[in-house]
Amino acid sequence: MPSIHCRRTGLASAAPLPDDPVSSAASVVATGASLTQEGLAKAVAELAARDPDLARIVASYGPPPLWDREPGFATLLHIILEQQVSLASARAAFDRLRAIADPPTPKRFLELTDDELLRVGFSRQKARYGRALAAAIQSGSLDLEALDALDDQSIHHALQTVPGIGPWTSTIYLLMVLGRPDVWPVGDIALAAAVGEVKGLGHRPDPAEMTALGEAWRPWRSVAARLFWHDYLSRRGRSG
Repeated sequence: MPSIHCRRTGLASAAPLPDDPVSSAASVVATGASLTQEGLAKAVAELAARDPDLARIVASYGPPPLWDREPGFATLLHIILEQQVSLASARAAFDRLRAIADPPTPKRFLELTDDELLRVGFSRQKARYGRALAAAIQSGSLDLEALDALDDQSIHHALQTVPGIGPWTSTIYLLMVLGRPDVWPVGDIALAAAVGEVKGLGHRPDPAEMTALGEAWRPWRSVAARLFWHDYLSRRGRSG
């Protein structure tokens, strides 16, 4: 699900984007490059040409934002806070954390007591997850700066070795922070609700159905997700 904190407005990818969008995505996946505004625009045009429902989203609300986020510990910690709660609640807790530790670094986070974390809005479970993440970075067992050079599956594996980071969290990091073009967060509730609404399913698809539906939008599933989130937020008068 989108967050209001964005960073890039258009970075050059590690490989030039060819005219053919499918070849473009294959190149991006192969090199580990990130989506840019140019790449996003090409992918949106390709998806809209292939899927009338996605074309209607663009016609109604315009193209989606890139919704990219700064890499590093603070963003990954924020994504952990977003697990199974509203974005507003996660944002409020993160803002309170920054009031006592700004910027939130692994070292500073590990210095905070349980009581301090509870007061800013961390559950005991998420405090444990945050400490596990901070300790992994401090020890060098997780190198966030090295992730950009890895393929998607290797990134999932590296992140999910940390307690509290599962498929949803690693997928959101891949999609919004590393800008990978073809990841699909099947466990995202808002995304599933949007897919159900846009496709007229009459229900919210479960992860298995989401996986099957997502095949239609390869090799741009990350962009399809942005389009569906864009529709979800726009229908509800929100900007993300």
